[in-house]
Amino acid sequence: RQTMTLAEMAEIRRYHRTSDILAAMVGLTPIHADENTFVFDGPRKVVVDFEHDQDCCESVGVYDVCGDFADLIGVPLLQAEESDNIDEPEDYVPRDSYTWTFYRFASIKGSVVVRWLGESNGYYSESVDAKVRSMLTWP
Repeated sequence: RQTMTLAEMAEIRRYHRTSDILAAMVGLTPIHADENTFVFDGPRKVVVDFEHDQDCCESVGVYDVCGDFADLIGVPLLQAEESDNIDEPEDYVPRDSYTWTFYRFASIKGSVVVRWLGESNGYYSESVDAKVRSMLTWP
């Protein structure tokens, strides 16, 4: 299967698998990075947003961040990966279902791990999605 660039993904307004988006980020140089957003320079700025589309009765959000996003700015990304597990958090109100989602980003200057926690009754999605869009300018 043909691999698309991040810029090509941004121009085609359809769903892209998070793993494909992360793979396309490797080797690119961010001009902005935080727990929810990466921005890459070009004729049009390419923006990757990490978010959860709220449905009803679930809670999904960034739990913590380990590392400094400044270590990812201005140098190519060497790593952009996702993993997850379903371990129950310590000191949490009992829920029926938990999903931890980890995003690991690294450059030659350092690394960042963003840990998301999703909780629900087991019926609603606890996933995090990566979405790609393009902009003419970045604030």
